[in-house]
Amino acid sequence: MCIRDRSLGVLVVEAGERSGALITARFALEQDREVFAVPGNINSPVSVGANRLIQQGAKLVMGIEDVLEELNLRMASEQAAAQVALPESAEEAAILSQLSSQPLHVDDLGRLTGMPSYLVSSTLTLMELKGMVQQTGGMSYVRLREPEAVYDSDGPEESGE
Repeated sequence: MCIRDRSLGVLVVEAGERSGALITARFALEQDREVFAVPGNINSPVSVGANRLIQQGAKLVMGIEDVLEELNLRMASEQAAAQVALPESAEEAAILSQLSSQPLHVDDLGRLTGMPSYLVSSTLTLMELKGMVQQTGGMSYVRLREPEAVYDSDGPEESGE
């Protein structure tokens, strides 16, 4: 059996001062996942954890649009259609191999991939339409999602020796 699903983030709605939700949020951060929190009444004991997460930098969520915007899922169906219509190219693979969650300037991508700047720019534009990368400003880009992990639970393969 192969497991291909991974979460993009964690949404904390209520969490006491010491709760499993806060442990889950900490694990999400350790795995470079987004942490979202819904603010609560400052006098409620079940709001202390979520409010503290917001204070520490979690994304404040007032509605579903906040999550969709942050995860770049507002145009998910359009991006899926673009990925089918425009399959991944060698140029996209080269650029993706250099990108991470840390912004990288388009000129640096050109140097790292050995591609001319016009090709890097046009490829990044298509990749942005597909939801693969996002411009963070100043002609710098980040990879939106890491490659999906594939887990094989069929056990170790035999070496045949």
